Amino acid sequence: MRRTLLYALGGLLLAGVIHIAIIFLVPYFATRDAWSAIAKLGAEGEFHILPLGDSGPDTLPALDPRLLHAVCRFSIADNPIRIQAQLPSDFWSIAIFDRRGRNLYSLNDRSAERTQLDLAILTPVQMAQMREDPPASLEQAVVIELPVQAGFAVLRVLVADDSMLPAATRALQGANCAATL
Repeated sequence: MRRTLLYALGGLLLAGVIHIAIIFLVPYFATRDAWSAIAKLGAEGEFHILPLGDSGPDTLPALDPRLLHAVCRFSIADNPIRIQAQLPSDFWSIAIFDRRGRNLYSLNDRSAERTQLDLAILTPVQMAQMREDPPASLEQAVVIELPVQAGFAVLRVLVADDSMLPAATRALQGANCAATL
């Protein structure tokens, strides 16, 4: 009787440990994440504009309905990327995420103190190489070093009223997310 009780208790403890391990591993094996949703929008290395206020199940969840969003998947495994855009003087922001959706970097119009977005994203190895011979074209750029091989950028522009939508759309259509410095 005592041995049976010990086996039952051991089985329950083992089941609990397995259950907790599975809960922690679910995000690593989930296929319905932001990375997969953005992949359905189009090619890597270019911005794709999401419909205003669209936060349906096929796009990114919990989008602000007064912001126009554009997303760009990128890979910096081989080459750094440069994100450039001429944005409206009203509020704009950009956030850089890794493949798992963790926010790595963000910038907005207040901290940049300009409407011209110029952001270069490099790996630590690429940053070390660039420091040896920095290109003149990066003098005005914000250069960031990220310890990832791939990620995505979300560029947001405020659309306070419907009259601002055409200008915001033009600004996001002109945004560039290319693997060039």
